[in-house]
Amino acid sequence: MVCTGDSIAVHFPDLDCTCGRHVGRTSSTSCLPTSMDHVEHISSAGRPLAFIIRAELSPAETTFLTPPDFRQQVGFVVYPEGGEIARHIHLPRERQLVGASEVIVVRSGRCELDIYDDDRSLVATRALRTGDVMIMVAGGHGFRMLENTVLLEVKQGPYTGQSEKVVF
Repeated sequence: MVCTGDSIAVHFPDLDCTCGRHVGRTSSTSCLPTSMDHVEHISSAGRPLAFIIRAELSPAETTFLTPPDFRQQVGFVVYPEGGEIARHIHLPRERQLVGASEVIVVRSGRCELDIYDDDRSLVATRALRTGDVMIMVAGGHGFRMLENTVLLEVKQGPYTGQSEKVVF
């Protein structure tokens, strides 16, 4: 089975991906084409860790990429010319969250992303480039910049500093 680069990761440990976006062999994931081109779900032991959305994804209709029960809701909201969003406010609602999710948008440059499970074991390495988006929902991650890179980071606040992180 050959990955086209337009795929999601699924559990087939005996297959190698040859799409060029995956750096090295990933023992727990391989690529297969899906109907949601340019979106990759990376998981370990059935637990979602990250979503990679490639810059090429441009849905024709509103499409949310995360399930409704995730801590962070990420999606494309599509409107026709002349469409409007009615003026509104969001009502105060107390929410209880455990952990933090994070969204990274590569504004410019290129980098490699390592994705780890909760046991700090490497699950996958992916190359990201301008316009790609990473949604981290569990586990850990690290980046290596391949050229001058600007990342836009979105996460839940308030941020209380380095004490929120475990560096490994």
